[in-house]
Amino acid sequence: MDDDSQYQVLINDEEQYSLWPVTHDVPAGWRAVGKEGSKQDCMSYVDEVWTDMRPRSLREQMDAPRQ
Repeated sequence: MDDDSQYQVLINDEEQYSLWPVTHDVPAGWRAVGKEGSKQDCMSYVDEVWTDMRPRSLREQMDAPRQ
């Protein structure tokens, strides 16, 4: 089945990405990054930009200097 729905890419404060239908309100805690298109177009964008799957807080904790 073809999905001709339009999606937008969202990001949260932890820098995690999600696809969301453009016809739905953006949920609390998320914001649009400005990328819209087919599901495949949006998934390709996320694959390109989300190279580290760890949440931002974990990356910061792991990258902090050890004392």
